[in-house]
Amino acid sequence: MTDKTRAILLMAATALIWSSGGLAIKLVQWHPMAITGVRSGLAAATLAVLFRGRLTFRFSAVQWGAALGYAGLLITNVAATKLTTSANAILLAYTAPVYVALFAPWLLGEKTRRSDWVFIAVTVGGMALFFMDRLSPTGLWGNLLAVGTGLSYAAFTLCMRAQKDASPVESVILGHGLTALAGLPFLFGAPPSPGGWLGLLYLGVIQQGVSLALYTWAIKRLGALEAILIMMLEPILNPVFVAVGYGELPGPWAVAGGVLVIGAVTLRGALAALRQPRRP
Repeated sequence: MTDKTRAILLMAATALIWSSGGLAIKLVQWHPMAITGVRSGLAAATLAVLFRGRLTFRFSAVQWGAALGYAGLLITNVAATKLTTSANAILLAYTAPVYVALFAPWLLGEKTRRSDWVFIAVTVGGMALFFMDRLSPTGLWGNLLAVGTGLSYAAFTLCMRAQKDASPVESVILGHGLTALAGLPFLFGAPPSPGGWLGLLYLGVIQQGVSLALYTWAIKRLGALEAILIMMLEPILNPVFVAVGYGELPGPWAVAGGVLVIGAVTLRGALAALRQPRRP
């Protein structure tokens, strides 16, 4: 098996593992902040072991910015998954490229193309459809938190781009550390069941820890277009797993919005990858 084939398989495995997070979070009966705190504590320890001897913590402003963005992503995603449908939580998080396109010209000096504005308009239209389904008060808050996940993901991306020759691992470990600290005050309630602890172990060690090690190895051996298309398995499979394992189905407007958001993100990513000059 060639490195390229192995990278494709490992990237697909990463998308599969990431997409299982929604179902695992739904099945753990505990406070969302306690779940995300324990998951991040386990993930930080796992990553520190897997990348020992290769970590460089500069503690610069942009590294801390990326860490805060990542912590915000983790916290809002778990809370949103508990309060609204898993499909809404993951698909609204994929609106992050909208905010990157909006803020990159001012923060990074990266030009936003005319086609990007079309992409932004389509994605914002898709976002609006999520709020057209009948929502309970908690569902509405879940959707709003999911929008916050997209904003946090964008902040993480922008701060990572601002770091020259930086690995994402250090910022991710810092982000997990901050999230674990934020979850500490919520650990003193009734603990989860033994099955819940198994779910937390899976979420921390496998879903967040081992998966990142697979991703960092595979992404170096794949083209941008290949990586984008393979990783789109995550938002597609996430609600499928939740529907099968938890019986939760997204509303029809959310499905329509999800198709628009995922289609726009995939098309924009594919076009950006095709514009890049090929390596000799």
